[in-house]
Amino acid sequence: MPSTIVHLALAGLLAAALLGRALDKRSLGVVLGAVLVIDLDSFIDLVAPYGHRVVFHNLVLPAAAGGLVLADVYLREHSYILDRWGSWGYRVAWVTVLCYVVAGVLLDLTDGVLNLFWPLHDQFYALEGSIELSDQRGLVQTFVDLSGGGGAPTPEAVGTTEDVDITTGVDPGQPDTPEEDPERVFPVIGSTWELLLFLTGTAVTVTRLSLPTLPDDSADSRE
Repeated sequence: MPSTIVHLALAGLLAAALLGRALDKRSLGVVLGAVLVIDLDSFIDLVAPYGHRVVFHNLVLPAAAGGLVLADVYLREHSYILDRWGSWGYRVAWVTVLCYVVAGVLLDLTDGVLNLFWPLHDQFYALEGSIELSDQRGLVQTFVDLSGGGGAPTPEAVGTTEDVDITTGVDPGQPDTPEEDPERVFPVIGSTWELLLFLTGTAVTVTRLSLPTLPDDSADSRE
């Protein structure tokens, strides 16, 4: 599974691309902080029968957050976000929600299972497939079963919190014998593509953050 630093590298890359003039140390800290929180559900395993890839690794939380932003900006007479932080806060809020979903939740779906709709629906899902261009079969994709032949569509349901046990470095699981000391493994870089993403995301984010603001990019010059 991608490590926390890989999640942060992708979030930084997205923030550098989408925040525009709103990119600064404060907005980047908000985005990275939100993505960092996701992996903290590993510690919930220590006190509850469920935790990692459940409590924060779902789409319900960002959907609720996005709904609150919409309600605040478009339904309230006076928006708290706009009144306090202006357009900067509005953009940062939406980029944070997007990075939470893409860099936080969905990135883990590329290498494992997630309880995507918890607590509304307790079910882990796995997403596997490929897209190929064949000179004989044309465009072939296996992410979603469209044949109607009874095959399992993806994302594929793989069990509930009672059936799926995900071990982490925080909670390595029960040893086979009471005397055994289970190895605690904390992933850092698990593959070449993760290394590339980490290096690229970090380099782009640092470079983008360090670039000076051009006079033409300032708000005053456009008035």
